[in-house]
Amino acid sequence: MSSSTKLIKNCPNDSTFDLPPLSLDADGIAHDFKHYYVHTFGRDRQCLSAHYPYQALATTVRDRLMERWKTTRQAYDESGCRRAYYLSLEFLMGRALSNATFNLDLDEAVARGLRTLGLELEEIASTEPDPGLGNGGLGRLAACFLDSCATLQLPVRGYGLRYEYGMFRQVIENGAQVEEPDHWLREGHPWEIERPEFTQRIQFGGRTETHRDQNGRIVVRWVDTHDVLAIPYDVPVPGYRNDTVNTLRLWKAAATDEFDLDEFNAGSYTESVAQKNAAEHITMVLYPNDASENGKELRLRQQYFLASASLKDVLRDWIRLHGHDFSRFAELNCFQLNDTHPAVSVAELMRQLLDEHHLEWNEAWDITRRTLAYTNHTLLPEALERWPVRLFRQLLPRILEIIFEINARFLDEVALRWPGDIDRLRRMSLIEEGHDPQVRMAYLAIVGSFSVNGVAALHSRLLVEGLFRDFYELWPEKFNNKTNGVTPRRWLAMCNPGLRDLLNETIGTGWTRHLEQLSRLAHYAEDSALRARWHAIKQANKARLAEQIHDLCGVDFPLEAMFDVQVKRIHEYKRQLLNVLHVIHLYNRIKHGDTADWTPRCILIGGKAAPGYFMAKLIIKLINYVARVVNKDPATSGLLRMAFVPDYRVSLMEVIAPGTDLSEQISTAGKEASGTGNMKFMMNGAVTIGTLDGANIEIRDQVGEDNFFLFGLTAEGVESLRGHYDPNVIIANDPALREVMNLLESGYFNQFEGGLFDPIIHSIRNPHDPWMTAADFRSYIEAQERAALAYRDRERWVRMSILNTAHSGYFSSDRTIADYNRDIWRLQPVAPRPVA
Repeated sequence: MSSSTKLIKNCPNDSTFDLPPLSLDADGIAHDFKHYYVHTFGRDRQCLSAHYPYQALATTVRDRLMERWKTTRQAYDESGCRRAYYLSLEFLMGRALSNATFNLDLDEAVARGLRTLGLELEEIASTEPDPGLGNGGLGRLAACFLDSCATLQLPVRGYGLRYEYGMFRQVIENGAQVEEPDHWLREGHPWEIERPEFTQRIQFGGRTETHRDQNGRIVVRWVDTHDVLAIPYDVPVPGYRNDTVNTLRLWKAAATDEFDLDEFNAGSYTESVAQKNAAEHITMVLYPNDASENGKELRLRQQYFLASASLKDVLRDWIRLHGHDFSRFAELNCFQLNDTHPAVSVAELMRQLLDEHHLEWNEAWDITRRTLAYTNHTLLPEALERWPVRLFRQLLPRILEIIFEINARFLDEVALRWPGDIDRLRRMSLIEEGHDPQVRMAYLAIVGSFSVNGVAALHSRLLVEGLFRDFYELWPEKFNNKTNGVTPRRWLAMCNPGLRDLLNETIGTGWTRHLEQLSRLAHYAEDSALRARWHAIKQANKARLAEQIHDLCGVDFPLEAMFDVQVKRIHEYKRQLLNVLHVIHLYNRIKHGDTADWTPRCILIGGKAAPGYFMAKLIIKLINYVARVVNKDPATSGLLRMAFVPDYRVSLMEVIAPGTDLSEQISTAGKEASGTGNMKFMMNGAVTIGTLDGANIEIRDQVGEDNFFLFGLTAEGVESLRGHYDPNVIIANDPALREVMNLLESGYFNQFEGGLFDPIIHSIRNPHDPWMTAADFRSYIEAQERAALAYRDRERWVRMSILNTAHSGYFSSDRTIADYNRDIWRLQPVAPRPVA
C-alpha cells in the first residue's frame, strides 16, 4: 500500500465529524459560493471563464449532498439491511447540477443567492458538460434506475467504469458523421470523490497452478499475472427531497507502478511508461470498436475489470461488517447484471469465493446462483455477446477453467432432464463449438442467475419463445418481465417547468413521487381553458427547441408546424430509413403540387452511429443530403423542413422531449426490446406514431388506440413473411413508393456522387431485408396522413396530448424499480436520519 493510501491506526473521534448543518437558504449558498470561487479556485473579477462559477456552485451544492450521503451510508450500515448492486458498463447520468438542486429542493434558493451576486443559475448550469459514461438507452435507463432507487430509499449501489473519454463527439461534415474525442473529464468532475483506500488489484493473463492443501483440498492459484489497479471514484445520487443520497462507484484503471525507472534511466522512454499506458487504456474510452482483435480484447478487459473490482469491493464490505462467515451472504446481497456486459461476474464471483475465500464448489455455487440476477436488453442474436475461448485462455485463464466446470455440471443437469437429446446439449452449452469456439455470455448469465428478465411485455414473451426457449423449458420460474420506465423528475418536472407548474396547479404536487396520479388529469382534457394553457406551454417549448435547432443546424423550424421527431441510436432496425422515405414522399408531393389541406411539418432526426457501422453512417449521410435538398428548395417554404441534430445527448433531449408533437417509434416489430425515448415523449405530451414493438404496445394499451397512430406488421407478421418477402413487387405496386425509389435511384439527392446510396437502395430491394422497410411503407404513409389530419384540428390534438401525459404514469422508473424490488431484490427501504 502506498503512503497516500495507508490507513491511520486510530480513527478520529466523533467530534471530528461533528459539524453544524449547512444552510439551505439563499444567503448561506451565496456565502459558500463566494468562499469557493475566491479562496478555493482563486478567482477574482478579472476571471471571464464560465467554468469557475460552475465549479464553485457545484462544490457548494455537493457539500449539502455530502451531509446526506454520510447519514445514508450510516443508516445502511446500522440497519444490517439486505443490499443490491447494479452493475452496468454504462451510466448516462446527464448534467448533475440542475438535478441535484432540484432533488434537494434548492433550485429557488440557489437562483436567489446567485442573483444577489449578479449571476444566473440557468446560465451557469448550461456550462456543465454531459458526462461521457454511456451511449444511449441502456446507460440512460441505468441512470433513471439509480434515481428511483434513491427516491424509494432502497439500499442500492451502482457500479460502472470511469471513462476518460465518452464514446465520441459527433460532428457532421458534408453530411457525414465524423467522430471527435469526447474528453468530458478535461476540466475535472466536481461531483466525484476519489476513494483510493478502496483500491482493488485486478488480474489478467498469467497461468494457473493446482495443489492440495494440508486438508487434501484442491487449491488453485492464478499466478504470473499482469495486474491493474482499480481506483474507485464515488458519485452521489440524490433521492427526491428525502435526505437519501445513494452511491454510484466508478472504477478507474491505473498501473501498479507509474513507470519502469530502469527503462527510463536506460533511455527507453516509451517502454518505461508502456505498462501505465496499457493499464489506463481499460477505462480510456467507452465501447472501443470491437471489429478488430485488439478491440475485442479491450472490451473483454473492460467487462472483467468492472466485474472483478465490483465484486471484490462488495466482499470487502461484507468482511468489514460480518467477518469471513459467508453463510448469510446470499440472504443479504443481490447483484443485478445490466445486460450481458457484466455476465463474467458469474465466473468471477465463483473464483473469488473458491480461490480467495476458500469455499467449497457447492457452497460457492449456491451463493452465486442465489445472488445474481440478469436483465436482457436485446432480441438481436448478434447482439448477445460471445468471446473466443482463445481470448479467454490468453486473458483470463482461471475464469475459463471455472466456465468449463460450470458448463460441465450444467450439461449434466440438462442431460438428466432430456436424456439423449444431443441437439439440445449443443444448443444450450455455454461453449459454442466451431473452428473458433466461443463463450456464450448470455447463457453464462442465465445459468448463474436466479432471475432473468426482459424489459417489455412483448420482449419478455419473445425471449422465452425464441432466444432462450431451451432455458425457459428447464427453468420457467427464473423468467419474468420488468417493463422499463424513466424518472419523472428529470424527464418531466425538471425539463418541462411550464408543464410542471400547470400540473402542480391542476392536480397537486404528489405526481413527482407517484406518477400514477397523472391519471387525474384525464378529465381536464375536456376543459377548454386548460387546453389553451397546455397549447401555450407546448408552443413555448417548441420555441426553445427551434432556437436550439437554428443554432446547431442553421435550419428554421416555424412554430405552427408539426414537430415530428426521431432521436435515438442510428441502427437499421430502428428504421430512420423509413422516416427518410416518408420525407422524400412528402417532398415529391410538394414538387407535384399536391399540397391541398397540407399540414406543415418539421422533421428532426438525431443519434449516433457506431464508428464501424457502415450502413448506419450511410443512413446519416442520406438524412443530411435529403435535408439539404428539401431546405434549399423554395417550393418547400412553409410546408416542410428537415434537420439532423448533431451529437445527440441527455441535455439535448431535455429540450427536445418537451418541444415534440409527434414521437417516431417505428422499429421493425419484434426487434426493439423496449425503448425509453417513447416514454419521455409521452410524458411530455407528444403523440406516438409506432409499430407494435417493445413498450409501444404498453403505451398504446395505456393511452388507447384513438391517441396512438399505429402502423405496420406485427412481430408474428414479420416472421410469417420471411422466406417469401418480395419488396420489388411491393415497390412496383405502390406508386408512391415507386416514385420515392425513382428519386433515390436517379441520384436526385446525390447528383455529384453517383452510386453513393446504392447500398441503401439494394437493402430496401433485398428480399432478405430483415427490417422489411418496404413492407411497412404504405401503412406508415397512411398513419402519417392520419397524424397530419389530427394535427390540423388543434383542439383534438391538444386533447390527445393531454391524454398521453395523463396515461404515462405506468412508465415511471419508480414503478419499474418497485417491481424489481418486489420480485427480485426484496429490499426494505431505509430512511437516514434527517439533516437538521
